[in-house]
Amino acid sequence: MNKLHVIFFFLAIGIFACQSTKSFEPIDLMELTIGDIHQAYEKGIYTSQQLVEAYLNRIEQLDEKTNALTIINPNAVSIAKELDEEYQRTKVLLPLHGIPLIVKDNFNTKNIPTTGGSLALRDFVPDEDAFIVQKLVNAGAIIIAKSNMAEWALTPWGSFSSAHGATLNPYNLAYSPGGSSGGTGASIAANFGTVGLGTDTGNSIRGPSSHKSLVGFRPTMGLVSRSGIIPLHLTLDMAGPMCRTVEDATRVLEIITENDPDDPLTKYSEGEFPDNYVQFLQEDGLNGARIGILRNISETEPDPEILGLFENAIEDMKLMGAQMIDSVNIPNFSNLKRNLFCQDFRSDLETYLATYVKNDTLQTIEDIIRIGTKSAFTAEQIELLAKNLGKVDNHKMACLDVYSDQGRIDYRKAIEDYMDKMNFDALIYPSWNVKPYKMDSDG
Repeated sequence: MNKLHVIFFFLAIGIFACQSTKSFEPIDLMELTIGDIHQAYEKGIYTSQQLVEAYLNRIEQLDEKTNALTIINPNAVSIAKELDEEYQRTKVLLPLHGIPLIVKDNFNTKNIPTTGGSLALRDFVPDEDAFIVQKLVNAGAIIIAKSNMAEWALTPWGSFSSAHGATLNPYNLAYSPGGSSGGTGASIAANFGTVGLGTDTGNSIRGPSSHKSLVGFRPTMGLVSRSGIIPLHLTLDMAGPMCRTVEDATRVLEIITENDPDDPLTKYSEGEFPDNYVQFLQEDGLNGARIGILRNISETEPDPEILGLFENAIEDMKLMGAQMIDSVNIPNFSNLKRNLFCQDFRSDLETYLATYVKNDTLQTIEDIIRIGTKSAFTAEQIELLAKNLGKVDNHKMACLDVYSDQGRIDYRKAIEDYMDKMNFDALIYPSWNVKPYKMDSDG
């Protein structure tokens, strides 16, 4: 090797070393959105792998305090690296390319445990993702971790599970994050991931989102598939996004809405799946809107502090150009809203166990009761649910879906007819839920 070759050889090594050790500014994870991240990828500010590693470092430092997460995806970094390599080849970002996703622990996730917070499922590792989880993964999202939840999704006020303990509210560790999707809410609020998934039977997306200043969507029944998700009451169960902004929640919703043969309810939304939900986001969308204020949604008086926030929101909407009609009364509303709850926990859960878990020693609710729980409240509730009480006021009636139950059809039609008559664009009402609870032994 002559002198010129030696010089060139060392010069090449020097250039390679400089490239391989290129330093990046630390990534500020606070309140990152999908748009922020994709802009950073396009400008080469950081890569998906670097972003995932930054989130994992934050989780390692802080989740010991909140206990929001149940397990880290061991493949998150390698998946991010593959997405980076794909972007370098194609220069095309998928809709959720490299976006770290938090998934509630009742969604099936391939090769990652799914416990529903229970002891009975603590060793269950699904063979495939739930339908909507797979859609998000196909769109480029990276499952960075699973999140804790109220055991079997039974409680709206907290997220205590026998499998993983109690999740705390990151804004005040003395308080609950709400439930049952409290782990997803706490992890997104604590900046452990960019977007999250929750489930909602009566409050479980909306409550934790409100407790932590997030945007949570409970979609229309049938708009989003529930297959591959541990059920509570399929007549009411729904899955949806939990994010920091309306735009991010909309981008997630845009991906997960699709007909799924394994969830027959989605057939009612055929032809109702726009390819682009973001097109409906308008900064002046409230200007000229007629919004009715329905104050008699519940016999329970809202907490005074929550009511104060609700009144502030009304004033904010007025400033944005909305015409607020206060208050409205839907004819016969009190009677129409009675007896709408229906549960068939035994049938729903045992079907899930047979379809996905396929364990000879875990087939019935009696098996779940035998294995037990660390929560006295959960034990009592499972015993009651095992009796299949059905409708609250009429235990002999069959549990039908929202499009077949005549009571729910009448309830919905009364609201729709009233809104049409009054030319309302929307109805709003103060939350029936109280402020976050202080923590106790059962979360």
